[in-house]
Amino acid sequence: MTTDWIALEKKLYMGSRRQPIVIVRGEGTRVWDEHGREYLDFTAGWAVNSLGHCHPAVVKAIQEQAATLTQTSNQFYTIPQLKLAELLVKHTGLDRIFFGNSGAEANEGAVKLARKYGKQHRNGAYEVISANNSFHGRTLAMVAATGNPHYQESFVPMPEGFLQVPFNDIEAIKLATTPKTCAVLLEPVQGEGGVNIPSQDYLRQVRQWCDQQGLLLILDEVQTGMGRLGTLFGFQAFGVKPDVLTLAKGLGGGVPIGAFLAQERCAVLVPGDHGTTLGGNPLICAAALAASSWLIEHNVPDHARRMGERLMNGLKAVQRRFPKEIKDVRGMGLLQAVETHRELSSAIVSASNAEALLLNPTRPTIVRFMPPLTVTEQEVDTALVRFERAFAKAVAA
Repeated sequence: MTTDWIALEKKLYMGSRRQPIVIVRGEGTRVWDEHGREYLDFTAGWAVNSLGHCHPAVVKAIQEQAATLTQTSNQFYTIPQLKLAELLVKHTGLDRIFFGNSGAEANEGAVKLARKYGKQHRNGAYEVISANNSFHGRTLAMVAATGNPHYQESFVPMPEGFLQVPFNDIEAIKLATTPKTCAVLLEPVQGEGGVNIPSQDYLRQVRQWCDQQGLLLILDEVQTGMGRLGTLFGFQAFGVKPDVLTLAKGLGGGVPIGAFLAQERCAVLVPGDHGTTLGGNPLICAAALAASSWLIEHNVPDHARRMGERLMNGLKAVQRRFPKEIKDVRGMGLLQAVETHRELSSAIVSASNAEALLLNPTRPTIVRFMPPLTVTEQEVDTALVRFERAFAKAVAA
């Protein structure tokens, strides 16, 4: 008997919104549905599958670690966790790290650190400035930090201590800073908000302001970290160094992990301040170590930069053919977006599904492209052909 998986989901699952495709297998940039149809996956698990689906290095690490040790509490030392910590500290230039299970947890930990820092060094300051159209996670505190009322309206009252200002506006941050401010929390490039890219000097100006005022600069690189923008970390593309950095998504190469790192001077958390049961467990850290090591050793960020240029050029060619429909094409590395003048994103994604190309609608007028960083030239070119066909159908519908 064939199971109707979509009907079962509607019966059992709470609060989800999915495309009508049941994915059963993946390899590289390709996935297959329950009927054996092949797709090009340009969502990559929301930028999680940095090396594509089922990368051999990640699979091997999981198999070996699953047969060795899968979980022990953080009451004890484990080697995969410490090796991954050493790798990330070395390549970020930061000093201390803490592992969790997700980007939301990483950002929660970073804000807890900032509040303790404010208590110790800014006379009890606890407020965090973030940006409109940001996205920092789904916990109550991170929904409060997220600059989008749509995510907040069903859950008010929000936890206090967060305020939002326009993105890419240093003067707005200066005006919002008060004696209560302990930190500024920003994405180098806003992903969920529509792939919004700041001016080249924006983060440097924020860095300078935080230094002048004694604030912590927290960069949320849950989506932009681990090669997504064409550099290993997004902050490197903008010439700044954060006080606190958060990572997740691509860090695990397909498994759930989050982390926050801090410079020594602000690494104020001590035993008892923060904890986790599953964060940094041996199985996940072994997978993340394999993924991160392979990405660094094979210079995958540079490949992502070059494939991003190819994708961008192709999307701009589509824009030239549909100038009345496409408002903007923008992005960095392999995080890109097409913005339309009218609300077409749902129709574009549905038409792309029919063309065997998986995309992500982040706004009614914005479609996001975030393929695996290992995507090939041929896969980029094939995706562009499929996207243009899908776009033409969506416009004509």
